[in-house]
Order: sequence, then C-alpha cells, then structure tokens
Amino acid sequence: MHTNEKPTATRLQTMKIPSIISAYVKAKNDRDTDAVVACFTDDAVVHDEGQQMTGLTAIKEWCDNSFKKYQYTIAPTGIVERDQEAVLTATLAGNFPGSPVSLDFCFTIRGGKIAGLRID
Repeated sequence: MHTNEKPTATRLQTMKIPSIISAYVKAKNDRDTDAVVACFTDDAVVHDEGQQMTGLTAIKEWCDNSFKKYQYTIAPTGIVERDQEAVLTATLAGNFPGSPVSLDFCFTIRGGKIAGLRID
C-alpha cells in the first residue's frame, strides 16, 4: 500500500464508484461542460431543480447554466447500487443558499453511459 495516496482517491476507490459516475463527478468539479455531456447517452434525461432536460443539447445548456450560476464542488460520501440504478450521495459546497448540502444523485446507466440522472 502506498502512503502518498490522496484521501479522496482512497475514499472513491473504497466506494467502488462506477467509472462513468467518477468521470461525471470529475467533469463537474473541473467545470468541463464537454466532458460532462460526453458521460450521457444521446437520449438521456436529467431532473434537477424541478426541471427536466432531455437530450444532449438540453443537458449541455443545463450544465453551462449551472456553471454560470454556481461555483461548487461535489464530494462523494457514499454509493448504493441496485439493478440498473446507482445512488451517489455527495456533499455539494459552493456559492449557493444553504451550502453545504447533501444530495442524492440517482444515476441510470445504460451501455456504459448515463441514461438518466435525478438530483434530489
């Protein structure tokens, strides 16, 4: 075991987060819209803040708007997988009312990409 391993990396490895979800979290934390969009299927649906975004164009707009409106980081704290769904619990901290908050990211994975995401 290497002692120079970052605590976050260790925690993520211990949680065994599916690679596409890790890629999504990294892209969001890097504020990289193109990398976020690349995580989704062409017909993906995202539910966030009472809105539904369907398809890559709408998801790109949602991502761009959230990056303009808020600066935040996602810190995973747990994950539960069942059937085709993975629920990632994470702490979001940033410049929004009520920060930090714990949210559940409910992912539906299809063909190695995110087909659905509901943020509660």
